[in-house]
Amino acid sequence: MAASSNSSLSGSSVSSDAEEYQPPVWKSYLYQLQQEAPRPRRITCSLEVVNRPKHYGREFHGIISREQADTLLYGMEGAYLIRESQRQPGCYTLALRFGHQTLNYRLFYDGKHFVGEKRFESIHDLVTDGLITLYIETKAAEYIAKMTTNPIYEQIGYTSMLKEKVTRRLSRTKNESKRKTVTNESKSVDKITSLVRRAAIAKNDNHFNYEKAHNFKVHTFRGPHWCEYCANFMWGLIAQGVRCSDCGLNVHKQCSKYVPNDCQPDLKRIKKVYSCDLTTLVKAHNTPRPMVVDMCIQEIETRGLQSEGLYRVSGFTEHIEDVKMSFDRDGDRADISSTSYPDINIITGALKLYFRDLPIPVITYDTYSKFVEASKIPGADERLEAIHNALMLLPPAHFETLRFLMIHLKKVALNVKENLMGAENLGIVFGPTLMRPPEENALTSLNDMRHQKQIVQLLIQNEDVLF
Repeated sequence: MAASSNSSLSGSSVSSDAEEYQPPVWKSYLYQLQQEAPRPRRITCSLEVVNRPKHYGREFHGIISREQADTLLYGMEGAYLIRESQRQPGCYTLALRFGHQTLNYRLFYDGKHFVGEKRFESIHDLVTDGLITLYIETKAAEYIAKMTTNPIYEQIGYTSMLKEKVTRRLSRTKNESKRKTVTNESKSVDKITSLVRRAAIAKNDNHFNYEKAHNFKVHTFRGPHWCEYCANFMWGLIAQGVRCSDCGLNVHKQCSKYVPNDCQPDLKRIKKVYSCDLTTLVKAHNTPRPMVVDMCIQEIETRGLQSEGLYRVSGFTEHIEDVKMSFDRDGDRADISSTSYPDINIITGALKLYFRDLPIPVITYDTYSKFVEASKIPGADERLEAIHNALMLLPPAHFETLRFLMIHLKKVALNVKENLMGAENLGIVFGPTLMRPPEENALTSLNDMRHQKQIVQLLIQNEDVLF
């Protein structure tokens, strides 16, 4: 099968202006095997079966033995029926003829039919998928085992001409005419595979090079698709592979283990700002830190450093929610000026809410215990050294966000005479905001509060040394 036809089958065609560059050759062997797989043949019961479950059809034969099922299916590849267990009434078995033998699978129903992880709307679909999987894994077991040994993932040679387009697409601008230009050009870029887009962005020197793992989730592909790691067909009827919900990369589940942590999130896939993974957000917007942090801090430093009770006094919850919705809707075009929100406590509340809503805190779950243990060290120098070592374990985007925030909070603390918010008070406010224990345990959180406060206090006081 030619590369061009394979590419169209994959649903990942390359735009015409990239045809002078050689696209990946999608490997069709597994696709051909799927076409050869046996087709389901339902063996119906001619008798009216008493107490037949409503979710089964005429393929249900009631209580019959394995031997009886084998006789009914004999000689017909792909034939299947459902029987009720003789030993365990109320338990059901799918009997399926494959490879000149009858295979028996315990069958379950919870609104959908399943024998393993995959769930199907109908028994026919379950059997179709099962026959495809059995046939391919029987015929190509050795091939499948080796298909990750020569991946196409890093062998892309046609990304240079996309670099400028992708850069423009990622670089947000407030100039309407420029935005229209980028929009027109992005229409052609949208046709490019996520594989090409990923490779192009990876070579963009202007993009912040934070490492980010892909956010893979099991996905059902409509129509034939090819893996963008190994270039092989993704077989099956449903849940054929996984898709990164942040960048759109499509790969086999087994191939996902080998994909590097080089996810470049696509803004079209990032639906919100709050509650979005920190690294995902900054890579999608091509910024060193979340724009929420930069914009809120700039606004606070412009008009609020001397405000009494800064960060301690709460703004109106409904107004804070308005700011959140504005960021989620408008991103860096959100209006948080004094004209819209004259009370600076609304902006501080929105910033604290952003940190609280993070799925992974700024001080990550993985490093939490390191920071807590560091706070318990009696010697001042040794304690700071341990905190510094813990900081080095943070993901780069988390480290940069924390560093920027501590510089800001130090400015707040320097105005303590006016705002009454020194490093200790700020530690009380930001300790549980920036740090959360990995286990949701109220007693642990309560016991750790003093350590959380102490860590943030030390980060503020020693910002110039620790960062």
